[in-house]
Amino acid sequence: MRTVSIETGVTKHAEGSCLIKMGDTHVICTASIEERVPPFIKGSGLGWVTAEYGMLPRSTGSRMRREAASGKQGGRTVEIQRLIGRSLRAGVDRVALGERQITVDCDVIQADGGTRCASITGGWVALKLAVNKLMKAGDVITDPLISPVAAVSCGIYAGQPVLDLDYPEDSEAGVDGNFILRGDGQLIEVQMSAEGAVFSRAQMAELMDLAEAGVAQLVAAQKAAVA
Repeated sequence: MRTVSIETGVTKHAEGSCLIKMGDTHVICTASIEERVPPFIKGSGLGWVTAEYGMLPRSTGSRMRREAASGKQGGRTVEIQRLIGRSLRAGVDRVALGERQITVDCDVIQADGGTRCASITGGWVALKLAVNKLMKAGDVITDPLISPVAAVSCGIYAGQPVLDLDYPEDSEAGVDGNFILRGDGQLIEVQMSAEGAVFSRAQMAELMDLAEAGVAQLVAAQKAAVA
C-alpha cells in the first residue's frame, strides 16, 4: 500500500467530510443529509445513499476542461459516481437510515492512480460522520452502517502482482483491477480486465488475496479516523 492518511472535518458546512490521501492521490469527500428521497422510493420508508464524483481541472499533469463547460458529464465520470453510490449502499441498512438521502461528493484535487478507490474509501468515512450526527440528534436510533466499505486497486505490472497501483503502474499494467469489499470481508464489486496480457485464474486469486490485505489496512485507517 502507498501511504494512507485520512483527515476528518475538513469542510465547515457538510455533515461529514474528510480529505483522504492514498500516496499522491488526494480526494475531498463530503456527505450531505437531506430529509427527502428520490421519487422512486418515496413513501417506502427506505433511505438512499448516492454519490457524485469529479476531478478538478489541474488534478492531473495538464489542465483538463471542466465538464460543466461542455454541458454534460463524461462517461467515465458517470460510471465512477454510480460505482461509488452502489458500493456505499452495500454497507447500509436502508430501513434503519429512515426515509432520507445522504449524498456523498468526491472531488479529486490531485490524481495519481486509484481515484475511484480513494473516493469510495474516503466516502465511507464522510458517510459515517454524517450518520453519527443523525444518531447524536436522535434522528436515527440504530446505526444503519452495517460495515465499513473500502476499495483498492491491484494489477500485474512488469509480470508481478502489485497492490494499490499509482499512475505509472496503472498506465502500463498488463492486468488491472479494482476491488470493493466490506469490512466484514464480503465482496461488493470486482472489476478486472486484461489491459495488455491475459491472466489466469491463479493470478486472479493472487490479486484477490492482495486486495483483501489492502482493504484490511484501509478499514483500520477508516476506523481510526472516525473513532
